[in-house]
Amino acid sequence: MRYSGGKKTFKPYNPDQLFLLPPALRDWLPEGHLALFISDVVDEALDLTPILAAYETGDGRGQPPYHPALMVKLLLYAYCTGKPSSRQIEQATYEEVPYRVLAADQHPDHDTLAAFRQQHLPALAALFTQGLDLCRRAGLVKLGHVALDGTKVLANASKHKAMSYGRMTEAEPRLQQEIAALLAEAQRVDAAEDAQYGKGRRGDELPAELARRESRLAKIRAAKAALEAEAQAHAVAAAAAAQAKLADRERRATETGRKPSGPPPTVPDPTQATPPPKAQRNFTDPESRIMKDGATKSFVQAYNAQAAVDGEAQVIVAAAVTQEANDKQQLVPMLRQVAGNCAEPPAVASADSGYFSEAAVTAEALVGIDLHVAPDRQPHGDASARPPRPDDGTVTGAMRAKLQSTAGHAVYALRKTIVEPVFGQIKAGRGFRPFSFRGLGKVQAEWQVICLTHNLLKLFRAGWTPQAV
Repeated sequence: MRYSGGKKTFKPYNPDQLFLLPPALRDWLPEGHLALFISDVVDEALDLTPILAAYETGDGRGQPPYHPALMVKLLLYAYCTGKPSSRQIEQATYEEVPYRVLAADQHPDHDTLAAFRQQHLPALAALFTQGLDLCRRAGLVKLGHVALDGTKVLANASKHKAMSYGRMTEAEPRLQQEIAALLAEAQRVDAAEDAQYGKGRRGDELPAELARRESRLAKIRAAKAALEAEAQAHAVAAAAAAQAKLADRERRATETGRKPSGPPPTVPDPTQATPPPKAQRNFTDPESRIMKDGATKSFVQAYNAQAAVDGEAQVIVAAAVTQEANDKQQLVPMLRQVAGNCAEPPAVASADSGYFSEAAVTAEALVGIDLHVAPDRQPHGDASARPPRPDDGTVTGAMRAKLQSTAGHAVYALRKTIVEPVFGQIKAGRGFRPFSFRGLGKVQAEWQVICLTHNLLKLFRAGWTPQAV
């Protein structure tokens, strides 16, 4: 079809025009494009030896696999741009120039992409520390102030596929009765048919209704057993803690010659431990948990994703995932991870009241770090405009007084500006909502990949190039 105007002159436009494309794939993209940056980082700055080593074994039969560098580039670029679905990546290698350039005009199908990511997920997660090291060498990490926070990330499972221990206890005998009734009916029908048609009829197929109930009963029994094992494990830990407190009471009584005040701690019997009726287990992803989302205030099937973020350029310096709905136990392990990843601890660390406990802020592992961890929810506004709460001589009182001081309040106020935007960049900016994988180990690895790509984007926007190393 030819397009012609009246008196107006247009630029030439011919949809059927044949073009000689540039001979170099890189020339299909403008200089400084994110895809070219990811390609250069993978080629020049990341060590893929653990992934390459996996291909050294085998008999060599079959079609050669796609090059691991190609697959890593596609996956990292996809996570950077909010497109981690293997089907979307496959389609993009045909339809989107950056993916086509990274794949060198090859088109791995979604099964191949999914299998590669599944097989090499631990090695991909290990690239997080390599990416962090690049950020440190680029001057984007100073460790002057590290802020901690957690965010609920949806599990790859529906909360409607969960059942409480109480409901399991009720459902198990009911299903057993229904299965027994179905079996009895099947036997009655078999006997009647044998009498009518004679023996020898094949009847080993389970009725669909019976198979469905047996499958559901098996899942309920497995979930019940897992909840009971968890309850016993918690009881064992509680018994050990109670025994330690009793021993401490006896030691103090011996040293002082006086009977300690208050009742002695009760030591629970692990063999008698049972889960609370409301304890839940999800049949799709049993390791995920029902948690309250801080943003929506609704209950979701999720994991608690943790991040420690450096104040210089919002680089993530430690990342983890926990099944715990709150952050109470995460202060020490997260700051330990910061020190391990960066070869030194931060000078200052801040966290909200969800992280506070006297045991955590006085932990020996955190000695030397200037902690600003709120014992209580901090009201908005100027600290000097509120009546100060006196230091009562306790660890909690001392921390309250510290955060109520002008200097302490100013440091703590930076926490929000350092860590909270990072979750917005990951969730809202890149559209990362549910995990792609199921199970704590796999979602921990995927969170490391998410945090790796966050840091690579920081490097890209800072204008860093691999040649600068």
